[in-house]
Amino acid sequence: MTLADLRPGDLVYATTEIRNDGGIPDLPVDALVAAPGTRGMLVNIGYLEEDPGRALYLVRFEEPDLFLGPPTGCWGEELSVVAPADLVP
Repeated sequence: MTLADLRPGDLVYATTEIRNDGGIPDLPVDALVAAPGTRGMLVNIGYLEEDPGRALYLVRFEEPDLFLGPPTGCWGEELSVVAPADLVP
């Protein structure tokens, strides 16, 4: 499976630190939303009017208490469909 195959409800993983850029009103700007390897559930896929060829993924990442955090916009390079434990060095 690749990012292009994703559908809402699919499992993804953060590949980098994902921080609030100000788009999540209940979190301070620059607050850590997901550390590398954090599991998330894809909510939706959209596109920016300014760059319709680049997908924007709306993801809710798993928090330490195992509840899903707020919806967060992510670029494809920030996500993986492969669990970090399954990556071969």
